[in-house]
Parts: sequence; C-alpha cells; structure tokens
Amino acid sequence: MVNPVSGAVGSVDAEPELELADRVGTAMVRLNRMTACVNAQAGKTGMEKSAFILLATLVHQGPMRSSALAEVVFSDPSTISRQVAALVKDGLVERRADPEDGRASVLAATATGEQLLQERRRMRNVAIARMFEGWSDPDWVRFAELFERFVGDYESALPSFLSEGGLGPRSGGEK
Repeated sequence: MVNPVSGAVGSVDAEPELELADRVGTAMVRLNRMTACVNAQAGKTGMEKSAFILLATLVHQGPMRSSALAEVVFSDPSTISRQVAALVKDGLVERRADPEDGRASVLAATATGEQLLQERRRMRNVAIARMFEGWSDPDWVRFAELFERFVGDYESALPSFLSEGGLGPRSGGEK
C-alpha cells in the first residue's frame, strides 16, 4: 500500500513511492503527447477535442446552463460560450428555456449531436480494443479496473491540485 508522502518527500522511505510516481508521471506525459497528436488529427477531419468534451458532457449529464458547463469541464465561461456557439451553428447543441427560470437558457445536445457522439465513441472503442488484441482477457479487465480507479482518484484530487498551483510544468517536454 502506498502511503501519502506529504512530509516525507526527502526521506529514504519515500523513494520507492516517488520512483513509482515518476514512472506513472512519465507514462502520463507520453500518453498525453500521443493523445494530443490524435486530437490534432481529429480536429482536421471533424470535431475538435474541446467540442467533443462539451457535447459528451451535455449528453451524459443532461441540459445545463453555460456557466454550469464551464464549471463541470474546468473551463472559462467565455471560452465555453465561443465553443458552444460553434456547436449550435453545427446543429449539435441547442438552447432551450431554463425550466427553473424562463429568462435564462440551458444547453442541450440535439439528436444529431447524440448520434455523432455515439459514432465517435464507437470509433474510439474500436481503436482502443485493437490496442488490447495482444493482451489476455484477465489482464485487460484488470487494467480497466485499475485505470478506472486511477482516473477516479485523479478526479477527486484535481481540485486540490488546482488550488495548489498544479502539478508542475504544463509542457509535455519532459523525458
């Protein structure tokens, strides 16, 4: 079991944990680089990653105000406004009267937006499944369980990471 290394960063006891953390961090940098490459290519041939994230959020969490959408995806409201305008123009998202306050509006995915998301998700899932063709079923299942756990823990820790000024340099240039 890995213990938090809050005060023990310089101690010998923390070294194995920090070495493992470095391995994970380095792998994350590599994964982020590859993901950025895929996202750049996807942006040339269709929907950009940021638009996909907004559409997926609206499909999975339902209609919401623009300010709530910005909060959920950790983005600036003005950025969301610009991105949503493009999604509305493309017929993937629509504005509806807010049922709680008719003076305001909520954003909702259209049937076309939901269908596009479903198609993109299937394409992504096929590509991921291909990556695991050489893995045994138990290894793949275990990886999925551990990865889901890691992402959940990362998600839970994100607010404190953000309030502490992040995890360090934002560039993907290390190792």
